[in-house]
Amino acid sequence: MIAEIVRMEQSEEGTYGVLKINGRVICLTLERPWENNKPNVSCIPEGIYLCKRVKSPKFGDTFEVTDVPGRTHILFHKGNKVQESLGCVILGSSYSDSLNPSDVRGVKDSTRAFSFFMKALYTKGHFALQIKSV
Repeated sequence: MIAEIVRMEQSEEGTYGVLKINGRVICLTLERPWENNKPNVSCIPEGIYLCKRVKSPKFGDTFEVTDVPGRTHILFHKGNKVQESLGCVILGSSYSDSLNPSDVRGVKDSTRAFSFFMKALYTKGHFALQIKSV
């Protein structure tokens, strides 16, 4: 199985991408902006990582991105805006469509996207994840 996050946009508002499994887009991603890999405030550096199934006290059954230099507890989880992430990957089914500068950008239908993600990995205890930008 091959999983990858392909980042489409990076700005001070966040890092937006798509999550693909075996070449098929299964959901959208939202991460913090790049802040030199600082814990809790930065997106994950590009590279290849091992993701392991874990039971989070806050998020329940999910996957943790491991072996990120200087970082731990990077999870895939539900959420709608970048402020709800402490350096984790938020999953969504669509991006918020507001062009109003006073609105907060993010993702929508996160519960549905997260459920689809977990269903796609139902039999997996771990998987390799490649993160790259276009």
